[in-house]
Amino acid sequence: MLPFSISTFQPLRRVRFNVIAPNIPAMYEAHFGVPMSGAVLNAINIRLNAPTISFLLEHSSSAVIIVDQEFFKLAEQALQILKDKTQVNFKYPHLIVVKDESIECEPNNLLYALRKGAVEYEKFLECGDPEFAWKPPQDEWQSIALGYTSGTTSSPKGVVLHHRGAYLAATSNVVIWNLPEEVVYLWTLPMFHCNGWCFTWTLAAICGTNICLRQVTAKGVYSAIANLGATHFCAAPVVLNSIVNAPPNDTILPLPRVVHVMTAGAAPPPAVLFKMSQIGFRVAHTYGLSETFGPSTICAWKPEWDQLPPETQAKLNARQGVPYTALEHLDVVDTQTMKPVPPNGTTVGEIVFRGNVVMKGYLKNPKANSEAFAHGWFHSGDLGVKHPDGYIEIKDRSKDIIISGGENISSVEVENTLYQHPLIVEASVVARPDERWGESPCAFVTLKTAVDKSDESKIVEDIMKFCRANMPGYWVPKSIVFGLLPKTATGKVQKHLLRAKAKEMGPVKTSKL
Repeated sequence: MLPFSISTFQPLRRVRFNVIAPNIPAMYEAHFGVPMSGAVLNAINIRLNAPTISFLLEHSSSAVIIVDQEFFKLAEQALQILKDKTQVNFKYPHLIVVKDESIECEPNNLLYALRKGAVEYEKFLECGDPEFAWKPPQDEWQSIALGYTSGTTSSPKGVVLHHRGAYLAATSNVVIWNLPEEVVYLWTLPMFHCNGWCFTWTLAAICGTNICLRQVTAKGVYSAIANLGATHFCAAPVVLNSIVNAPPNDTILPLPRVVHVMTAGAAPPPAVLFKMSQIGFRVAHTYGLSETFGPSTICAWKPEWDQLPPETQAKLNARQGVPYTALEHLDVVDTQTMKPVPPNGTTVGEIVFRGNVVMKGYLKNPKANSEAFAHGWFHSGDLGVKHPDGYIEIKDRSKDIIISGGENISSVEVENTLYQHPLIVEASVVARPDERWGESPCAFVTLKTAVDKSDESKIVEDIMKFCRANMPGYWVPKSIVFGLLPKTATGKVQKHLLRAKAKEMGPVKTSKL
């Protein structure tokens, strides 16, 4: 039995509330109730395993956990791991379980949680003081939220966000996207990912309507557009890819209206942007990180682009663009001198940020903070170029650049070409050891479901032929591996797992011919 009841709960100041839940109303409410109580919100990725969640609970010094009934046993497993580790010093956090009567949820999970001593969410709210007068933070630098990096590496870091940045990012979303008051916003983007890119607070600022989508599917997105009047949503490129490649039975086309989409989280392939525009979606491409409160640059659309061919429009829209209204400084710099690279579209440097929509720092991680804020800038770790019109464009993560025979190869550029192949639905490219070139591109590819996969060697030959016709010879992947790509809950491909797999495959052998 977990030692918690309503009578033992006391108002908590500056504590950390952890929420383990999908996109449900309670998760949205927590984005207001928790900071208004003076506490800090930590929304946890529901697709993490119990050991990782246990680490996050310990690292964040969790005092209260609000957990959706579907994930209660996961939270319990994480707490047991933490208890076994800390032993005598362990103190159970207060547990609050959210009831959900939707058909996706097993009702026995709720009964189990209540038997274990958790308090049901609505009962918990009833114990609150209706006369409680909340106060704004005494200092706008005060922490509002804690969020852990998405897990593309093995060591997630706790990103501490402040009230000032959350306010600026939330209101900047309105300006950047020209959001109307009658917006009907569909929650496809997880609220646990950087607080829904601050759209949790944005929607409240303009009295928008929220549609909570508990499970994100292409069918669910199309249904919400057709039947619930959804006008806007945010999503990573992987979700857009699922929408444009959805089987006919899952789609409702033509769309009843132009639907506005904001995409970020990974560089979107131009081919996917092109397909989205063809079926009636208007895509705004943005870029940012958890450390910058989500999107903080946008590929602002230029009127003269309207006269260009759709394929050219998609390629231009795939760039990361210019700063958000609330971002003071953005640049692409030489990592050795910290001087801006020339705006020629070819000289590669690191993308850096500075201003009020940059995090306070990483929780309990002075080494990472020192590295991230070296020379007075926040270092993104993304490599990019600056075009003559001032728009920036990502070429790769610094750790994902492939150096083959002394030549730098952008894995993103190779991926963008692979996405244009008619048989490919997803592609990710990493370095594989190569006896002759040191390393060479290795492409991990997911084929469309309708493709006849009985003769893989023929498909490989076809992809290779396509690559040789559409990219420089030294870019052409020396290896192609078929299968599903490992992803985080936010749709980012876990390239560290692919790099490990490529390394296990051993080096590409030098031909004896």
